[in-house]
Amino acid sequence: MTDAVLVLEDGRTFRGRAYGATGSTVGEIVFNTGMTGYQETLTDPSYHRQIVVMTAPHIGNTGVNDDDPESGRIWVAGYVVRDPARRASSWRASRTLDDELVTQGVVGISGVDTRALTRHLRDRGVMRAGIFSGDALVVDGAVRTDDALLAEVLAAPAMQGADLAGEVTTTEAYVVEALAPDGSPLAEPVATVAALDLGIKAMTPRRMAERGMRVHVLPATSTIEDVLATSPDGVFFSNGPGDPGAATHEVELLREVLDRRIPFFGICYGNQLLGRALGYGTYKLGYGHRGVNQPVMDRLTGKVEITAHNHGFAVDAPLDGESTAPHDDGRYGRVVVSHVDLNDDVVEGLSALDLPAFSVQYHPEAAAGPHDAAYLFDRFLELMRTSGAQKGADA
Repeated sequence: MTDAVLVLEDGRTFRGRAYGATGSTVGEIVFNTGMTGYQETLTDPSYHRQIVVMTAPHIGNTGVNDDDPESGRIWVAGYVVRDPARRASSWRASRTLDDELVTQGVVGISGVDTRALTRHLRDRGVMRAGIFSGDALVVDGAVRTDDALLAEVLAAPAMQGADLAGEVTTTEAYVVEALAPDGSPLAEPVATVAALDLGIKAMTPRRMAERGMRVHVLPATSTIEDVLATSPDGVFFSNGPGDPGAATHEVELLREVLDRRIPFFGICYGNQLLGRALGYGTYKLGYGHRGVNQPVMDRLTGKVEITAHNHGFAVDAPLDGESTAPHDDGRYGRVVVSHVDLNDDVVEGLSALDLPAFSVQYHPEAAAGPHDAAYLFDRFLELMRTSGAQKGADA
């Protein structure tokens, strides 16, 4: 088996075996606590430029199929696992995970003590890292030193300040048509949504389509004119990679939407962008939330949901009571933190009281589960209906 080395920014190294493609890769190293859904994780555009550590020890047993990807390719920069499956044992599998990583050129490492690695990242915070194997470990016939590998890691760009939505978004707008309850096409949608693709997962417009919505998926570079051209009943901002503090265009576009009082729903990155549009700050978490087991309380209902997360940044907004949105002397009115993480009190949702806008920091589509938060798409549909009825009454 081919040797591989994982080198962290702080100089710690882990040695193991090459898994997937051989070579070198660098990126921000993060850990995912999910025990299911590794194919959805790998193909989630929000993991662009990140090396993902799986805390579940056994990965690859269900192989890879053509039905579960969340996008057209694997987005992770690198992959770290402890015990890769020796064979795929699902009837749905069409190939092994190892073969898929090789085909798509994703450099990985196995045989790593992922428990020790995860504890290290929890203590020190996420950081840059690199995986090196095969020819990347040798120069002029000599094995490269750890110091030489570390220098390559330190030369990689940090995630803070990175504006990445433009690197993962669709290049052309497309439409996901509304569906009837039996799954057949719906002749007349119950609502039309303009969805800004900041790294959207395939299941997200599908979940809206299942509720009778026609979804126009637009590139991240779209203007307010592009949005209005779809005659939307509502606007949606998706998940995506990067630092929300660097997303100037998207924030300005969202303010155009809010100024027109078009119903808005955002998830993950979209939640952070709503926070910024309203005038709140964002900050980088020590090690983020990534997995399918985060407990979140919906303060509107008091219900606790187990939710799927993938974020390293969060909104800085007052947790208790109402606050006035800071942007432009409070022109957007009152806001409440609607959802909160029960592990660490991180803001997990925002709701504008004087505008038709809300957002959450997690994934209500959660293709690999859980499905506790699926009701949020229904809440969005109700917001569009209510807002439409109010506009009709005002007219």
